[in-house]
Parts: sequence; C-alpha cells; structure tokens
Amino acid sequence: MMKRTALFAAHQKLGAKLVEFAGWEMPVYYTSIIDEHQAVRTAAGLFDISHMGELSVHGPSALAFLNGVLTNDLRKLSAGQGQYTLMCNEKAGVVDDLYAYRLGPEDFFLIINAARIEADVQWLRQRLAAFAGRKDVDLENASDQWAAVAVQGPKVVSFIDSCFDAASRPPSALRKNEIAPFQADGTSVLVSRTGYTGEDGFEIAAPAEAIEGLWNNILDIGRPCGVQPAGLGARDTLRTEACYPLYGQDLDEKTTPLEAGLGFFVALDKGDFTGRAILAEQKAAGTMKKLAAFKMAGRCAPPRPHYPVWSAREKPERIGEVTSGTQSPTLNIGIGLAYVPPQFAVPNTSINIEIRGQQAAATVVPKPFYRRP
Repeated sequence: MMKRTALFAAHQKLGAKLVEFAGWEMPVYYTSIIDEHQAVRTAAGLFDISHMGELSVHGPSALAFLNGVLTNDLRKLSAGQGQYTLMCNEKAGVVDDLYAYRLGPEDFFLIINAARIEADVQWLRQRLAAFAGRKDVDLENASDQWAAVAVQGPKVVSFIDSCFDAASRPPSALRKNEIAPFQADGTSVLVSRTGYTGEDGFEIAAPAEAIEGLWNNILDIGRPCGVQPAGLGARDTLRTEACYPLYGQDLDEKTTPLEAGLGFFVALDKGDFTGRAILAEQKAAGTMKKLAAFKMAGRCAPPRPHYPVWSAREKPERIGEVTSGTQSPTLNIGIGLAYVPPQFAVPNTSINIEIRGQQAAATVVPKPFYRRP
C-alpha cells in the first residue's frame, strides 16, 4: 500500500498523473514535464515535498552528536542558518544527503530523503546509543507531523511575502540557506531558502493539516506571476541540469562524498566524525572513480540511468555507468551524470554512452549544466 501526502486530494483535483516514488503515490506531472520545467526556469513552480522526512534533534549535546555523524561542520551555523551535509557509514559510504538547520543553540531540524527515513532514523539511533552524551540528546522522528512544499523560480520572490501574515522581516528577506518561523493564516510554519532546482526559491514546512490551505493560497496568489504546480518529472530534469545528486542514483552506501564531487561539504578539519579516516585517505591519495557530467554530442535518444559508459578509443573499454540522465529542456540535448575513472572525468574528454545497443558520442563538461542568470 503506497503512502499518500496530505496534498493527495489536491493533486487529484488538478488532474495530476500519479506514480509510485519511494513508497509514496506522488504527482509526476500535471500538464507536462517540459511545461512545468519551463515554468520553474521562467516564472515559478510549486512542488509537494511532504514525502520527505523531518527529524528534530535537540539538547545540550545535540551539536556534538550531530557533528560526529555528519560531514559538514554545524559549528559554523548560527541560529536560523542551514547547510547541506551528508551522513556516512564507517566506510565513508553515504547513508543519506540532507539539509541540517540550526533553529536555536541546542535545537536542530534535519530534512532527509523520503526513501531513507527508516534507515536514517535507525542509523542515528545506533550512533546515539554509542555516544557518550546520549542522555543530553533528544532525537525525534517528526515526519508524520510535518508536510512541506517548495516554490521555486525567478518570480517567486515577487509574491512570496503575500503568502504569509505580515512580519517585520518577511520571507523575501531570508538569505540563501536561512530558515525562520512565520505565520500563515495564524498557523506557525518554517520557511527556508535553499532549493533543488538551480533557481531561487523557498521551502515551507507546516503542520500536515494546514498544508492544503497553504498550497492553494500559493497557487492563487502566484497565479498572476505564472506559478504552476510541478511534479517529480520536472523536479528531476531541473535538478539534473543543476547537477544536484539524487540519493539512490548518484549517491549510495558504497559511494563516498569525495567520489561524488561533494568534498566542499566535508569538513575534515572539524575533528572526528563517522567515515572521516577513509575520506582523509581519499583526499590525500585521490579516488578510484568520480562523478562526471556529460552532454551528448548530437541528437539522439536521451541517456538514462544504468546505460553503460565507454571510452572513446580505438579499442573501447567499458568505464562506467550512467547514474542520472535525461533530455534537458533548457539545453535541448541529452545530459547526464556518470561515475568513471578520474582520467575520464576531465572536462572536454570524449566518451561514448551506450543507448539501445548503439554507442553515441558524448563529451564531459564542467558542472553544472545550468546556472541561474
């Protein structure tokens, strides 16, 4: 039995095409993937992200505990700030990638992937049981209490403030990676400014019973600015253009953050944390594989996950596998991400992607494919 978010009825009313994703029945599109993709790039798109997980971690030793299990350095965060980070196992494989927000000196709010909620909670509780200050840490899986939406696109900032009750510092004043409480029709919600599309935008976490009213309000207020509901299809093409990894495709428990090109979010200088020793070795000696971005050299069927990657040499060798691949609506060409040996991950390197039994030419390019003007 698939789970349904508190917005399921709203999706049905809008005529969404619903599919299974991470055990949830979610909208893949309402009109078309391309239409919704272009809406986010030119105006605004509204996504249901209620399937994602929310964890509350607080207490006098919460910071020390989290800094021992996450790769980034939470000491850099003041109250009201967040950061992208990863949680690794002892072999430095990625258990999950997530956003960690500091709501107060001893209060943290984690946004985790829908498919990893149970695994993350189990892993964190295991680590907490072995943590010396465990009595001073309260870990709560609050996923059932929260629902969330993300509104993304260049025109969002022009109407976002009107979606909330008047405040001395409105949501549009938030800087990148900031989070703050606001009121929406008298209900307390959390608004952050991060994004997973390559565009400016906001995420709103609210009590599950209040999310449908918030969803409808954003659509009504944003309509003159071109806001459209957007599904998982556009979310995938948008994040691929921005080279944001998707857990389960570009990240897993056998892949390290450094192999994925996420070394910026690994603070080796902060002290010990789970997986640090192996990450330090990889930092010094290099990795055996790297996540490369590539675009197809000509018009062909788009690359898809698990397609083989070959060297473009006189005697071709299979060198890797596509992890994410799609037809880019913005660039109008096939693009993708693939793990390959480091020498093949250098920009301008020619490679071949096996598409339906035929090798098609591609070129490794710098990340990201798309950068907001």
